[in-house]
Amino acid sequence: MFDILCTQIIIFLLKIKQFMELVLKYFQNLTEIQQEQFEKLYSLYVDWNSKINVISRKDIDELYLRHVLHSLAIAKVIEFKAGTKLMDVGTGGGFPGIPLAILFPDCSFHLVDSINKKLKVVEGVAQDLGLTNVKTTHTRVEAVDDYYDFIISRAVTAMPMFVSWVKKKVSKKSNHELKNGILYLKGGDLTEELQGFPKATQYSLSDYFEEDFFDTKKVVHLPLKYKPKQS
Repeated sequence: MFDILCTQIIIFLLKIKQFMELVLKYFQNLTEIQQEQFEKLYSLYVDWNSKINVISRKDIDELYLRHVLHSLAIAKVIEFKAGTKLMDVGTGGGFPGIPLAILFPDCSFHLVDSINKKLKVVEGVAQDLGLTNVKTTHTRVEAVDDYYDFIISRAVTAMPMFVSWVKKKVSKKSNHELKNGILYLKGGDLTEELQGFPKATQYSLSDYFEEDFFDTKKVVHLPLKYKPKQS
């Protein structure tokens, strides 16, 4: 029994080492605290996933490739300045919000989802990581009453529907080279979906990551003009 336990621990530690090598391959300037936080993600999500399933069993061993690194792809398109406000719509288990909150500790992240049990996972993970720049809200995004520099998400719906949800929640003043608006992680051929949005820019993730998983994945940036909420 002791030998089996030792073997399991060794396998677990080797996995963590491999996962961190993947993150550090593309993000080499992490602080010691950030590295520790990224290292903790696997054990935290394995534990939470055993209670509340937010990641498929097939994906849990690909957590750092399919979820963590995929989330961090947004940081290859833009480096958020301190004080940037972001809302993660349909965050699910905390992606892309949690990895980006680790990477940008001086920015504030509002993670929103309509399924409360998923937010329990997000809150538990954020607390265990000591993330003070993350807040969660159990609601539909249409009910959120605030403004953000960027709205981030991972393919929760087609772009026309997504725009209708968030178009009045973007701050007026832009502080980045990329104008305020949507940063959307999505895959496949988006030509038809984006035909009504000529200002949208697609960034192919294969330009930043060499793993096959990213071959068809993109970050879509869509600037949105400030529109005051209707009274």
